[in-house]
Amino acid sequence: MEMSNIAYLSITPLYIALLGILFLPFTLRVGLYRVKNDISIGDGQDEELIKRNRGQGNFIETVPLAVILILLMELLGASGSWLHALGVLLVGGRLLHYLGITGLGPSLCRPIGMFATLSIYLVSPAWILINFIV
Repeated sequence: MEMSNIAYLSITPLYIALLGILFLPFTLRVGLYRVKNDISIGDGQDEELIKRNRGQGNFIETVPLAVILILLMELLGASGSWLHALGVLLVGGRLLHYLGITGLGPSLCRPIGMFATLSIYLVSPAWILINFIV
C-alpha cells in the first residue's frame, strides 16, 4: 500500500474516532471504580468490577479486527453506503453490548450488540473476498 492511499480515507476515520471517544468512559468507569474501591490488581471478586472489566475487555477484543476490515473495505473502494452502514453498526453494536453487559441498560442490549458486531465479521470479509477476487 502506498502512503498516498491514506489520503483516500474519508469515512473510516470518523468511526475510528467515535470508537476512541466511546472507549474513554468505558476505561474511566473501570479505573475510577478501582480507585474508589481500592482494587489495584485483578477484580477482587467484585461483581461490579467484573462487569465493568468485561464491558471494556470485550470492546478491546472485538473492535480492532472490525475496524481493520472496514478500513480495508474503504481502501479497496467500498461505497460510502457500505462503510457508513458498517460503521454505524459497529459503534451502535459496541455501545449496546456495553450497556447490556454492564447492566447500565436492558440485558437484551448485549446480544443485539454482539449480533451487530458479528454481522460485520460476516459481511466485511465476504465483501472483501468478492471484490478482491472479481
